[in-house]
Amino acid sequence: MDFKKDNEFIDSLLKAEEGEVLDFKQNINKSSRIAKTMVAFANTKGGKIAIGISDQKKITGIDPEEELFMIEKANREYCSPPVEFSYGVYEIDRIDDLELDEETHVLIIEIAVSSLEHKYRNPDGTLTKYIRIRDKSVPG
Repeated sequence: MDFKKDNEFIDSLLKAEEGEVLDFKQNINKSSRIAKTMVAFANTKGGKIAIGISDQKKITGIDPEEELFMIEKANREYCSPPVEFSYGVYEIDRIDDLELDEETHVLIIEIAVSSLEHKYRNPDGTLTKYIRIRDKSVPG
């Protein structure tokens, strides 16, 4: 896994607000929940999911391999058809000009806008289209 160092990019993310094209996640604890966000981004304008950053814009850090595994699982099991995404793992060595004792990682998932209609696969097997309105993924 390649790590990027781009403090300016991370700083610009932290200055941005969650909304139609940006969502912060401290971590992914349920593949099914993140799949709704992925489908909504693909059906709207595309967007970024910043994993390892809390809603309060605190960098919490993550195990990037584990989080990427959860994203891939969500895409495979809950997105119909699967969405196109790319990702980058960013290595953070300072927060607010404070040096960290150990490097912390943030995973940025970039969902492409799609010409296809993507749907979320519900537990009962039915499919629901989601779209992004402001900072929420809602049925649409």
